[in-house]
Amino acid sequence: MKKHYLLLLFLSSFACTAQIKGTVSDEKGNPLPFVTIFQEDTYNGTTSNEQGNFEFNVKTKDKQTVVFQFLGFKTQKIAIETNKLPYSINIKMIEESFSLNEVIINKKNNPALAIIKNAIASRKQNTEKTNRFNADFYSRGIFKLKNAPKKILGQKIGDLNGSLDSTGTGIISLSETFSKISFEKPNNLKEVVTASKVSGRDNGYSYNTARSSFYDFYENTIDFGVQMISPIANNAFNYYNYRLESTFIDENKNMINKIKVTAKRDSEPVFEGYLYIVEDSWAIYAVDLDIKGYRMKEEFVDVMTLKQNFSYNNSNKIWAKNTQSLEITAGAFGIKFNGKYNYVYSNYEFITAFAAKTFTNEITRIEIAANKKDSLFWNANRPIPLTLEESTDYVRKDSIYKVRNSEKYLDSIDRKDNKFKPMKVLSGYTYKNSKEKYSLSYEGLLNLGSLSFNTVQGYNFDSGFRYTNWKNQEEKGKYTSISTKLNYGFAEDRLRVTGQFIHRFNKMNYATFYLIGGSSVKQFNPNEPISKVINTISSLAFKNNFMKLYNLESLAIGYNQDIANGVNLGGKVEYQQRKPLSNNTDFSYFNKNDLYSSNNPLAPNDFTTPAFEKHHVTKANLLAKVNFGNKYSSRPDEKFNIRNEKYPTLYLGYEKAFASNDKKYEFDHFNTRLTYDLTMGNKGVLGLNLKAGKFMNADNIAFIDYKHFNGNQTHIGQTERYLNVFNLLPYYSNSTNDSYFEAHGEYNDKGYILNKIPLLNKLKSTLILGAHALSTPNTKPYTEVTVGLDNLGFGKFKMLRVDYVRSYQNGFQGDGVVFGLKFLNILE
Repeated sequence: MKKHYLLLLFLSSFACTAQIKGTVSDEKGNPLPFVTIFQEDTYNGTTSNEQGNFEFNVKTKDKQTVVFQFLGFKTQKIAIETNKLPYSINIKMIEESFSLNEVIINKKNNPALAIIKNAIASRKQNTEKTNRFNADFYSRGIFKLKNAPKKILGQKIGDLNGSLDSTGTGIISLSETFSKISFEKPNNLKEVVTASKVSGRDNGYSYNTARSSFYDFYENTIDFGVQMISPIANNAFNYYNYRLESTFIDENKNMINKIKVTAKRDSEPVFEGYLYIVEDSWAIYAVDLDIKGYRMKEEFVDVMTLKQNFSYNNSNKIWAKNTQSLEITAGAFGIKFNGKYNYVYSNYEFITAFAAKTFTNEITRIEIAANKKDSLFWNANRPIPLTLEESTDYVRKDSIYKVRNSEKYLDSIDRKDNKFKPMKVLSGYTYKNSKEKYSLSYEGLLNLGSLSFNTVQGYNFDSGFRYTNWKNQEEKGKYTSISTKLNYGFAEDRLRVTGQFIHRFNKMNYATFYLIGGSSVKQFNPNEPISKVINTISSLAFKNNFMKLYNLESLAIGYNQDIANGVNLGGKVEYQQRKPLSNNTDFSYFNKNDLYSSNNPLAPNDFTTPAFEKHHVTKANLLAKVNFGNKYSSRPDEKFNIRNEKYPTLYLGYEKAFASNDKKYEFDHFNTRLTYDLTMGNKGVLGLNLKAGKFMNADNIAFIDYKHFNGNQTHIGQTERYLNVFNLLPYYSNSTNDSYFEAHGEYNDKGYILNKIPLLNKLKSTLILGAHALSTPNTKPYTEVTVGLDNLGFGKFKMLRVDYVRSYQNGFQGDGVVFGLKFLNILE
């Protein structure tokens, strides 16, 4: 009975408001999905859904012609008497009779090459016709999961709010968006979202906005994480082979050339499939191209298929994109993902220039009532009808949402999940009140990464408690968290406790207040250059003692917020009492006769002299972060900052130490930092990180307060990029209380060079070239040069990196190999 009800609801929503409706199929009656349908000589159009159904509203009342266009089939034109609306029609499309002139295709005479050369030569004139426009935009995204396991990394995934059935299969995301867009090439965008709908969320906002839909093959490259080469780029012949497969005549008597596009080298960032080019104008008629995941360095993606259809307007002589679809298949661990995003562009208005202040830093704005549109609105305006599966998902999830957000259901789930079991002492426990939206949690004793080893504490473990309140987070962006962390060291036989209070006031300027205090062990370098995991392995297996620690008793109060577009300002005042620590254990599984170095970073062989005297000091910090040219998207309850990749990010900091037990510990420290990623088209990315600073009145300050530089003596790298580390520098050898300058640069070719080298291109890796420099007044300049391979691994798991490093300080210092284990971040 339920299935019949859903079918009836689906059919009624499909039939109740469309002026023209029907189905499109081939001669055998098979439905044709994503047929382009538009009103002749207008940019008012739509497409059929996966079941071949369509619905369409004409814009004028006189006699109209509706065009049905589908690759591989003859275009059909149907005259519609608008005085007979609503109009129902079923279209049967006939396969195109392709032709190909008798030519001898060989290496010296390939007709496809001439067509592509003309398309490349005509790119500028064709793209200029659509440089500036206003348009209506519609998008729908659906994401499905198949064969999901019950657990991932030991954590239950459940049914994802009713998305998955008992086999772990179902729609996990379905949403739609209507918006008004103004666009100016290459990337000026103003978008106002007028309607937004999310399955299972009656007040949800869809993220399927126009910003992520601009794939322009008239540009040399198209951004898919890496810069993919357009088949009609200036340098396209270096990357592609072309073959003219057939030609046909469209409804406007234009000859369309169907060109098969294949890769010259398998590992290059290139597309494969078909490109349709209009004879004489050499404009793009359609795109049907595949992108293999490994070609864009996304190993978990199997393939992405991008389709674009363009329609011609006899009035203004412009070919404009009216429909686009992007389909994604991916998977790992036996799980299969499938995503499909459909876009419809209509009611184009091409203009010569926009008003001066049309484009601002706000790229997308979602109107207040955008998520309040009812089903009547969607049924009347949705250009692509829902499939039965999509209609069912909306009905089912909306029902599930109401049930699962009811007080009775929330209470029942809480009663079930809040039951305490003895094993929770080890694994952790959470008490949750879903109605009042707060939780109390205990972290347990055996959580991932909670147990570690160092020479001061020996084996030590972390646990803790946390209170979280998110009652006003959804509507007002407020969030409150109160937590405490417990750390016990067995060799030291000492328990340390820290506490933290954080309150975020909103998600517009992200104003946040925090209070932190307690007792803890800290590395001398606050950036913690050696992780607990690596230090544990290095100590227990190799008898190394790189993590130098001191005891900190502190209380800090801080506040930060965005004070202007792209500008964040934060401040903190902290009282600190510092006490030196010494080794309390010599335990190791290997090299048992060797001794650990001392806990004094200044004298690793001195086991009696501490690195500093016990003292206290108060410190004030100010830090400003500036994203130049910052863009943002906004919705009624939230602002999303979008860094402008054309410009760098600047940090300005000031630190002052005062109110100490001895004047010698007081100082001023000014510092600045500049980061920038320069994207060089398909030739890779150059990353820069420049730092400089100056201490004042700091001749006798504690070693803790020196500027320490991120060294690495373990030969293990743990980050995606090495733009904040010296790969062979001892951790505290160049620390300073004077002026300093450090520079890090790293070039990632994104396969541009490596893809062209035989055998090495089989690795599907990327080439990394790096340079690092450090200058302080009292030491010789330190430099490093590196060359390495990233994106190494097996199958879909490309999480390894290898670099050869040479260091110089007053001549050649040494060399070594650094192994990058990026997955270790998960364990921290």
